[in-house]
Amino acid sequence: MNRISKMKFDIKLQNHLWFWGVYFLLNFLRWGAYFNNYQYSFKSNLIEFSLHIPLVYFNLFVLVPRYVLKSKYITYTFSLIASLFAIYLIKTALTYYIISQNIWPEANREYKPFEINHIVAVCIGELYVLAMASSVYLTLTWLRERERNRSLRENQFKIKLKYLENQIQPHFFFNTLNNLYALSLESSDKVPDVIIKLSRLMEYVLYDIKGTKSVKLIQEIDYIHNYIEIEKLRFQNVEVSINLESDIDDVEVPPLIFISLIENAFKHGGLNNPNLKIKVNCKIIDNKTLDFEVLNNFVHSQNLKTKKGIGLSNTQKRLKLIYKNNYNLEYKTKFNYYIIRLQIPINNED
Repeated sequence: MNRISKMKFDIKLQNHLWFWGVYFLLNFLRWGAYFNNYQYSFKSNLIEFSLHIPLVYFNLFVLVPRYVLKSKYITYTFSLIASLFAIYLIKTALTYYIISQNIWPEANREYKPFEINHIVAVCIGELYVLAMASSVYLTLTWLRERERNRSLRENQFKIKLKYLENQIQPHFFFNTLNNLYALSLESSDKVPDVIIKLSRLMEYVLYDIKGTKSVKLIQEIDYIHNYIEIEKLRFQNVEVSINLESDIDDVEVPPLIFISLIENAFKHGGLNNPNLKIKVNCKIIDNKTLDFEVLNNFVHSQNLKTKKGIGLSNTQKRLKLIYKNNYNLEYKTKFNYYIIRLQIPINNED
């Protein structure tokens, strides 16, 4: 089924009635004043509108979907001409037999049926009504369709974003459970601490940020801190520092947007690294941009192509969805340090 026919019931019946009622009233008053004969104007407009209305809807819901939307313009033109001629025959007959034998009192002389000037005048009048009513209807339909498409795009955006978030969280907890499993094999007394910290992380993910588009940055920092504490239990020699160089009390960010950067530093910086060092720098630039930087040292023999895992890939996709091109994510190495730097706007416009 075509788009026009699908949309035809979107405009409520009462709105159709209001449109035709107001239009009829204006025409009735106009021609009643013109002829100084409101009884004639009422009868004349009653006949005309009984033909205007079927023609308008026949054009909108039959001719346009069947021919115009299928690019059959010649067929549409001939069909419209035939419809106009039929309207002319009916209108002229009703006017002649019900109202007056003077079928065109607006003219300067009396016209008989089927005179060319009268045919042209009636057809132009019908085309005027057809164009005006169709323009109003199609404009309203277009506005509704635009709103529907906007709503659909927004829903698709939310679904896709939720899908990516749901991918990131299991990925993160899978890694953490692996860490816990490794400690349990060693019968480590660190296991209870890991379980408690893991429960805090899960509480944050399952309850604190559920259904939220943004969270306080300080909450994310706290979440990152708990994650780091878990990783520090697993790694024997690791030094981590978090530097907050600005006031971040009122700053909000998308939930779990930074955690994959921290995961990445532990996962790849810790490979064959007896002395892992990680530094996290967070600051506000010009009250507009949040700058989040993660540095970790690595062993030169490591294959840095493995740096981008599932977590980072999904984070990039989320950033693209949320900020479009209004963000910056950089990867680089300097000496024996790998650096990831993410810059996002503090106040993001949807």
